[in-house]
Amino acid sequence: MTTATIAQQPFKNKFTFGESKLRTDGDVLLVAFGKDGWLYSVEELGILRKWNPASGEQLDCTPLSDMETLWAFSADGRVLASASDELVIWDAVAGQLLTSIPQHCWITALAFHPDSSFIATGDDDGAIHYFDAPGHHPVFEKGFAYHKKAISALAISPDGKKLAAASEDKQVTVWDLVTGKYIGCLSGHTDRIPALAWHPSSKFLVSAGWDTTARVWDADTLQPVILLNTHGTQVNALAFSRDGRWLACADSTHTIHVWDFTTKKTVHKLKVPEAELRSLAFSPDGKYLACNGDRILHLWNPETGKSYADLGPRPVAKTSVSVHADGAKLLTNGGGSMVRVWNTSSRQPITTLDSADPINAIAFSPDGKWITSSIGKRIRLYDATGKFIADWEDLADAPITTIAFSGDSSLLVSAAREGLSAIVWRVADGEPILLIPDALDGCSIEAVAFHPDNKQVVIGGVDALATTTTGNDGQISIWNIDQRVEITTFLDGTTALAVHPSGDILATTTLDRSIFTWDLHLKQLLQELVGHDGPVNCLAFSPDGNWLASGSEDLTLRIWDAKGREQVALEMESQVTSVAFSADGNFLYTGHANTTCSQIQLPDLLQRK
Repeated sequence: MTTATIAQQPFKNKFTFGESKLRTDGDVLLVAFGKDGWLYSVEELGILRKWNPASGEQLDCTPLSDMETLWAFSADGRVLASASDELVIWDAVAGQLLTSIPQHCWITALAFHPDSSFIATGDDDGAIHYFDAPGHHPVFEKGFAYHKKAISALAISPDGKKLAAASEDKQVTVWDLVTGKYIGCLSGHTDRIPALAWHPSSKFLVSAGWDTTARVWDADTLQPVILLNTHGTQVNALAFSRDGRWLACADSTHTIHVWDFTTKKTVHKLKVPEAELRSLAFSPDGKYLACNGDRILHLWNPETGKSYADLGPRPVAKTSVSVHADGAKLLTNGGGSMVRVWNTSSRQPITTLDSADPINAIAFSPDGKWITSSIGKRIRLYDATGKFIADWEDLADAPITTIAFSGDSSLLVSAAREGLSAIVWRVADGEPILLIPDALDGCSIEAVAFHPDNKQVVIGGVDALATTTTGNDGQISIWNIDQRVEITTFLDGTTALAVHPSGDILATTTLDRSIFTWDLHLKQLLQELVGHDGPVNCLAFSPDGNWLASGSEDLTLRIWDAKGREQVALEMESQVTSVAFSADGNFLYTGHANTTCSQIQLPDLLQRK
């Protein structure tokens, strides 16, 4: 099958709902500033992003590799390294692979020399190597041999003369990078040492410990200078400002202590919403201190301790979208605990419905009379104006993660990813009319939908315990509501599904980056649609049945025709987590992992094929 080329030029008829500033799709592993002052981030799926710290706007997004979880930037931010059992070097500006150097062991630590052509690696067997990366060869053939346990952190002095290495043996060694000789060992920490940082003068080294301390060492005498012990828990990350004025230390209470390094006094304690703080960075001009959050980047003024942006609550659920029958309103959950109704013309919020708990699923009823959302184990019902009507609760066996209305708006089906039950409710009075205790024979329920006849409900999910030897990775079941029986089963795992308006075809995502279409009359597989380069998250048929839209972790939205031919692939700024058509079929709405939503004019998009 021929795959359409991803549109590289900006698509003019695409509009955004919500705030995307400094938000990412996944947990951020690394932040750094380039010499030019731009902010860079790498997240767990290997996505490199470039940001304007002044505006918070994303300037570029480049998927690199999802094979590594260890990353390091050069001092000027122009070169990026990733590591597993090989050392990979990237051009951070162009987002291109430069070189790959196989290793004999798993790499556990990385550090660039001020000259980014050289890089040090630490291994899980305690070995330390120093490479001329472009030349693919070690500078010192035998490396640096001292530690017997895995290397936990590395740092090269700004003058390029010394290498510091921390090990799981709770010691730090210092090495001469000119001669390759051992200089000495720093002892004192009583727990793991996850981070090291050199003062810009190269005269001091700071080590962070899980023993609740950060320790300052004299790099010439190798003697301790001071113990920074205001942290109550493990210290995980360190960073110096370029002028050496500030030292930032992050701990496991989600707090960053900013020290005046001259006086060794804490000047700010910056609290971050719950997130494992892994990375800190100061901008070259000292105006910004950046750190990772939970799918959010945080920026402060180190002088005042003030945050540069109010980013709101952290995203806790996938971003979902639903369109009102009149096409004038869009319903979203923003990836968190807030339901918003937007005006689709002005793209401004009309109503906000708050909740103390994560909202995993939302929906407008097809007749436009109701709004529903899942809040924990409850289903909350509102009228079309956002007025609270009722809570339906106490029947779910886990927090509800998927809901769907029947086409006539008389029924609602709900299910929980961590549970086994599906429940069909009567909307008029909130009564459960069908409880399916184990809808998928032990599989977790990922998606639900009604058949257009309003008498059948489709349930799909994944068998987390499945292996290649046992075969099936999940199940799709179709239940007759009136007869209370399962009438069709397809033994394939899925995380999203959609029923064709005719009721003849079912589309489901696979666990292998493709889409299956099924003939519901013959009860057999029709076709496999291949094109996405990442897991497919969501599906929707257009109201006229001519188009199938799919969104993926590969940062694309793809449109398929009735014969399963890919017509267009639109590159997006963020992973697509949900998709919905307007009732007239003229617009597509997508939800994204960075909590935003997009409005796309379908006729204009199809002209790009």
